[in-house]
Amino acid sequence: MLPVPARPPEPTIANLRDASGSLTRYWTFYWAVADAQLTRWLPRRPSRVLDLSGGHGRTAGRAVQAGHDVIEVREPDRPGAPPSPHPNGHPNGRPAARNALIADSGALSFLGDACVDAVVAENRVLSRHLATEATVAEIARVLRPGGRVLLSVDSLTLGMALLAEQNFWAHLSDVPSAEVVLVPWPDGTITRCFWADQLRELLTESGLEVEWIRPRTVLSPSTVEHVLASTPDALPRLVRTELDAPVNDESLGIHLLASAIRPR
Repeated sequence: MLPVPARPPEPTIANLRDASGSLTRYWTFYWAVADAQLTRWLPRRPSRVLDLSGGHGRTAGRAVQAGHDVIEVREPDRPGAPPSPHPNGHPNGRPAARNALIADSGALSFLGDACVDAVVAENRVLSRHLATEATVAEIARVLRPGGRVLLSVDSLTLGMALLAEQNFWAHLSDVPSAEVVLVPWPDGTITRCFWADQLRELLTESGLEVEWIRPRTVLSPSTVEHVLASTPDALPRLVRTELDAPVNDESLGIHLLASAIRPR
């Protein structure tokens, strides 16, 4: 009988926040889950989609592959996104457009009211816009009635771990009573972190109806690493398990994912 690989220890916050470092298997799983969640969420019929996810091309390319016309906003200080695997349209032949522009994704004044069917704000972009209320209000403005937004943010689970990692104990003790939690990262950047209830309130106050809030992944990094180390071809099964997992605590996980709709 072959020996069973030892279960790896729970990861530290340092290698959880560094997608380019250790936990390679977990981050492969993470992005496979993100792709599957986006594919499941995108409108079923061809639509106009606004992508505010930071100009990395991943979400915009997937939306174009699904047959949608995409406006991709790239931040001024970010390099151009790589081309989509099907840059001229849907792989089945439907013509689709991918229009990229350099703009501040936190201020959408270049768009008219109610002009897009869906907005994707992935890659934690709303946690990097510290005045998140203003950005979400703009998202609500440009959505057509019945239009939806998919967004991801840093959770306070991550935020508190970052504070503890840097020995900011006084700041950590203030978190339970704080209405807004801004967390410094070791690289000098700042992120805004949310409990699920705070994120729900922010979306509701902007006139959106929350459909659901969940962690990006329910399966723990150590579990994913353990399974994929022993069974590398288990990735599709793990992704299906993640998509179908019941969510009992919306605030678990390092990132929160939310879907909301503009009422008709």
